[in-house]
Amino acid sequence: MTSAVHPPATHTEEPGLRVTDAMHWGPVSCAADAPLTAVAALMRDRRVHCVVVIDEASSDRALWGVVSDLDLIAAATVRSLDEQTAAGTAMRPAVTIGPGELLEEAMKRMTCHGVSHLVVVDPADTYPLGVLSTLDLAAVLAADRATAADPDPYFPAPDSRL
Repeated sequence: MTSAVHPPATHTEEPGLRVTDAMHWGPVSCAADAPLTAVAALMRDRRVHCVVVIDEASSDRALWGVVSDLDLIAAATVRSLDEQTAAGTAMRPAVTIGPGELLEEAMKRMTCHGVSHLVVVDPADTYPLGVLSTLDLAAVLAADRATAADPDPYFPAPDSRL
């Protein structure tokens, strides 16, 4: 007797959910030559965990890469952020996905590439449309499991007597 080993499924309760259902439209972006202090300020001000780096010198404002909050922290351990640019720190090439692709594909792509952000691009011209993060996916997964009859055992509702 033989048994097949199958990888665990990454299913959402609604198998038809697509990237466009969970992504943030309009990426927070900067020029490739932006100093990392400016990138840090963008992350702080816009409350995001990554900034999409755009090549302003190209005629089509091409996607250059992505600077994540972890990339920024790692760069700060090397030398002053004023001395470093987005282009020098960005992960290249950016890992991308189309807005019409299934969320399951996004999960697989993030896992395969070890990234927490995918740049959502227009399939026709690869222009950045937005970002899909692991937090966006966690929200979808949590919504799949949230029901009024099944309260979260790890985070009980606040005591109304307080």
